[in-house]
Amino acid sequence: MGENRLMTIALRRRLLAEFTGTALLVTAVVGSGIMAANLSPGDVGLQLLENSIATALALGALILIFGPVSGAHFNPVVSAADWFLGRRAGTGLTGRDLGGYVAAQVAGAVGGSILANLMFDLAAVDFSGKDRAAGHLWLGEVVATSGLILLVFALARSGRAAVAPAAVGAYIGAAYWFTSSTSFANPAVTIGRAFTDTFAGIAPTSVPGFVLAQLVGLVVGVGLLAALYPDAGAAADQVVVPTEDAAVDHH
Repeated sequence: MGENRLMTIALRRRLLAEFTGTALLVTAVVGSGIMAANLSPGDVGLQLLENSIATALALGALILIFGPVSGAHFNPVVSAADWFLGRRAGTGLTGRDLGGYVAAQVAGAVGGSILANLMFDLAAVDFSGKDRAAGHLWLGEVVATSGLILLVFALARSGRAAVAPAAVGAYIGAAYWFTSSTSFANPAVTIGRAFTDTFAGIAPTSVPGFVLAQLVGLVVGVGLLAALYPDAGAAADQVVVPTEDAAVDHH
């Protein structure tokens, strides 16, 4: 079998991992939000605690499951930073990889929201009515997203990618509480959460503002990385965790 064929199979495996991992992440976010609302009606603080703990634990587990295949990005801004920072060093995602990753992540996020709705006997698609369009929420998304970018690339650059499952899960769990937006920090997840009118939902009209703020957070995060870790791009193959296919994909 020729090298090009091997690379095609590797990319398919990685896209499947990104699709499935992102789907299960959104299922965890939405499903735990529905369960929290059912178990703790009227107590929004407790609902957020339940939702954040379940999301943090699920994210860590999903990185462990899918990281060896795709790197477990599950997030277009992480993939975009990986492509951008790795260009000069010849590491990270190629342009074709980036397009595939983003498509798989968005499709997975929508599918995960639908799956959560169905598990709790709700309509498969029920667009959220929860308005989240406000400047202070957008600022929260800039902070959450830039912090996430800094974390995953700092871990990779310093050879600590092995702790990424715990570290990334812990960061997202904490950012639920210290950001005004409850830290979506992910354009794909943001789109997926528009498909459920439940605790974790976001109104479709609020999605563009959140995504734009996340892209600003991407720029801020990459800028800080360039200042703090000028050689961060050399470790792009290790984001979020190293993949088993790195030797095949980047020869």
